[in-house]
Amino acid sequence: MRLQEKYKNEIKPALVEALGIKNPMLIPAIEKIIISVGAGDNAKDNKILQNMTDTISLIAGQKALSTVAKKSVAGFKIREGFPVGIKVTLRGRNMYAFLDKLISVALPRVKDFRGLPRNGFDGRGNYNFGLNEQLMFPEVEYDKIIKTHGMNIAIVTTAKSDKEAHKLLELVGIPFAKGRSNG
Repeated sequence: MRLQEKYKNEIKPALVEALGIKNPMLIPAIEKIIISVGAGDNAKDNKILQNMTDTISLIAGQKALSTVAKKSVAGFKIREGFPVGIKVTLRGRNMYAFLDKLISVALPRVKDFRGLPRNGFDGRGNYNFGLNEQLMFPEVEYDKIIKTHGMNIAIVTTAKSDKEAHKLLELVGIPFAKGRSNG
């Protein structure tokens, strides 16, 4: 809850000052965080798929859902209803707890970490980035992992532009790579 309190007491006033916002309802906020993993070749093995689901649930602090194909695609050898990935959507308390853990514990444990890329913004104020493996999270026990996998993390904000979203995430503590700033 550290990050949630910091947002209310420090980040909101800083955003009002930095972005010149007059209406308090227009102050950018983080709406939700979506963690997703594509199953890929592991979709055929239920044991690996279950292990991936358990790992993502452990990392997120909330039960992850298995996603299934909506249509059959012959080129990818996928049938309708076939598992294709895992996702979990975090909001409120769980979202802030995960973000705090990501910023203060997980990302500093990444070897040769130089910051997250600045080009992950989508033009609508949302930010996406990928992690190569799940072992940086303290909850994950190396011995219980059958196969390492990466994950995509999407941070959805109420910001109207990438510039506003970048400022919000910067104040929250997302470590962006040095170099050209966005906006």
